[in-house]
Amino acid sequence: MSHSVDIAALANLLQEAAVKEILPRFRNLGSGDVRMKSEAIDLVTEGDEAAERLIKARIDTIAPGAVFIGEESVAAEPALLDKLADADLAIVVDPIDGTFNFAAGLPLFGVMASVVAKGETVAGIIYDPLGNDWVIAERGAGTWLCRPDGSQEKLAVTAGVPLEAMVGGASTAFYKEDDRRIVMGNLAKVRIATSYRCAAHEYRIFAGGHLHFLMYQKLMPWDHLAGTLIAEEAGAYAARFDGSRYLPAHTNGGLLLAADKESWDALRREVFTV
Repeated sequence: MSHSVDIAALANLLQEAAVKEILPRFRNLGSGDVRMKSEAIDLVTEGDEAAERLIKARIDTIAPGAVFIGEESVAAEPALLDKLADADLAIVVDPIDGTFNFAAGLPLFGVMASVVAKGETVAGIIYDPLGNDWVIAERGAGTWLCRPDGSQEKLAVTAGVPLEAMVGGASTAFYKEDDRRIVMGNLAKVRIATSYRCAAHEYRIFAGGHLHFLMYQKLMPWDHLAGTLIAEEAGAYAARFDGSRYLPAHTNGGLLLAADKESWDALRREVFTV
């Protein structure tokens, strides 16, 4: 790839951050180690901040000159996000995706990073600290589950099924109340709709063929760039609600991913139209 980032080194850096800063704090957070950001379901912990500091401090050795866009860095300096669309090279990091789960002691969280070159996502990594493995995609090279022993397994989304048989993930929290009522009623048309409150694991299991769709309303780049590329490279069809391609500069417009275009169209028409 021409993005000049050592993907293996980046993957190892995510693992290092988890081993040194995240896992020692799991189920071991003190009373002052968890804070609310925008609302009670939007948390930050000492683990998030320490892991991001470690990754940020090392990133220049892996991606010299890259703009660093971390969730906690942007929380402290919102204008940083504006640099993403025009950057020649950027590394986007979510130090703990699934912070609510992490803070609650639930073993369902991950570390995510994506590489953006000239407005395009060219690589994505989702590391599972507890499973100690990575799902990695580079544009045009497929999606791979990579284990610490060096073995790799190519991942592929499942085949499409009729709407009434679909099992998927739907994050409805950011709809307006009236729209949320409509969408949650429409979700009765599918077999199962759930949310793990952790996009990292939702993208992993979708790319591995265990879900038929995913839907997100709020599009922060650290939550969705890596996962969308991983899903697409595993064969998924992904687009915003208006049918346009999802790009790093987008922070709204919704995002729907499905096993194929036919499934995407059925979900958009029958479930996610308000």
